[in-house]
Amino acid sequence: MARQLAPMFKSIDFSLVLTSPHLRARATCDASGLGATAEQEPDLAEWDYGEYEGLRTGEILARRLGWNVLEDGCPGGEMPANGGARADRLIARLCHLSGHVALFSHGRFGRVLAARWIGLPLAQGQHFAIDSVSISIFGFKKGHPQRRVIWLWNATVGSGLGMEGPGSRGAQ
Repeated sequence: MARQLAPMFKSIDFSLVLTSPHLRARATCDASGLGATAEQEPDLAEWDYGEYEGLRTGEILARRLGWNVLEDGCPGGEMPANGGARADRLIARLCHLSGHVALFSHGRFGRVLAARWIGLPLAQGQHFAIDSVSISIFGFKKGHPQRRVIWLWNATVGSGLGMEGPGSRGAQ
């Protein structure tokens, strides 16, 4: 699926390509044709599940009833304040850039980044569904350069959706 993105990405002049240091994101970036210019960005890493790494949600809930990763965090891993700080730090960096930026990250952190991009509390990221190898475009509202918007969310290869929103700047 990532290889199918290469022709679309070829027509976009990216001023910066950032990828998570984790293999899955780097491999997706490479397959999309953008790996040669990509820089690894630690803030794009997937959520650190600590003691819960490798467990399914049902297994975690059997141990800790009512657990929610974005509200409760993970023992020995990432807590919501840490994940929010990573997202906010990355957003601050992105807001000082111009041109199109491609980010290659992971589902949980992508949800957090979306929520924080539009000013929502981190836990609201749980309401954003995201598929593997999907495209989302974050940018600024035309005529309101300080208002961050999500132009496109969770588009997948073959969905027929365009790659650019009106007045868009930045992408995930």
